[in-house]
Amino acid sequence: MTRRRVSNPLALAVLSCLAERPMHPYEISTTLRHRGKEQSIKLNYGSLYSVVESLQKHGLIASKETTRAGRRPERTVYEITDAGVAELEDWLSELLSTPVREFSSLEAGLSLMPSLPPQDVAMLLSKRAQLLRVELRTLDAMLDDATGLELPELFLVEGRFRRAMLAAELEFVGELAKSIGGASMSGVKTWRRIHELRAEGVPFEEITADPVRYLGEEGRILQQPSS
Repeated sequence: MTRRRVSNPLALAVLSCLAERPMHPYEISTTLRHRGKEQSIKLNYGSLYSVVESLQKHGLIASKETTRAGRRPERTVYEITDAGVAELEDWLSELLSTPVREFSSLEAGLSLMPSLPPQDVAMLLSKRAQLLRVELRTLDAMLDDATGLELPELFLVEGRFRRAMLAAELEFVGELAKSIGGASMSGVKTWRRIHELRAEGVPFEEITADPVRYLGEEGRILQQPSS
């Protein structure tokens, strides 16, 4: 991926808004929220101002005018520069065309789950599946409402993507919980036995020093290579 002068995805949203017309930061925030973009891009007012300042510093946007309405504080209206337009087009093209390896919290948890007993992991994954079902029902209701309003499918794309990702995660997590809970996954019996031994006071390093003794032939995979 290209190293961006301003890498916060919120900056891309700001550039997209200003490509339509000049706006002040509050108007940008209101526009993004009205369009539901906070569902896809982390948005808060404090970080928005920081992003706007950074974009201006790098010449991607410029102040057009400063206005004041009554006793309200002054508001600076910004417009996108030619460099900003080029950055918007290049950045968006890269996001849409180039897969990126992203590290999710779930993947991190799955990679380290043997640190917990298998029955606990199965229970926790089942709990996650329940929460995913709730989120899917909520999202489905929102998409149904949008369809009822006859919104063009173009404006529902990120919601459709989110639903597809949630449905895939639910299927994976649900099947994983079953295979761990029912011990149909290879290695689960050994995993369970390790936690039983540790609960009995056997140190993990002792188990790995002679895994076949404690775990049988399945434990051979934990055998330390001879030096």
